[in-house]
Amino acid sequence: MNVEAIIEKSVDGLYAARSESKIGRSYFGGFGDNVDEAKEDFFLSIREAIEDAEEQGLPHPLFDEVHVTFTYDIPSLFNCFDMLNTSKFASYAGINESKMRQYKCGAAYPGTKTTKKILAAIRKIGAELSAVML
Repeated sequence: MNVEAIIEKSVDGLYAARSESKIGRSYFGGFGDNVDEAKEDFFLSIREAIEDAEEQGLPHPLFDEVHVTFTYDIPSLFNCFDMLNTSKFASYAGINESKMRQYKCGAAYPGTKTTKKILAAIRKIGAELSAVML
């Protein structure tokens, strides 16, 4: 089973993981003080949905058969991948450092063009890291 989930930083400073997918009658969601806690809570909600479906006699996948793909908002991305230096990433992506810091904390949101630049930079970093040999 493939599950698409969105991770966002909420106005109260907590991180939320949510999905439109469900098992049985249960949807999934998770919250936490950081992205890792929200993901952990999200996976717990999947386990609980599987248990509920089993108790209700409804069809359900095994937990190991559930594959989750996460989509992040900018603050969640930098919380999850906190090894990324915001200023250096902004320079690498060709984005104003001050604006990038605003995106990181959720004080501002990038438009479509800037979001594409951020995603292109992330993919370029991934490709460069994948090509490294030690």
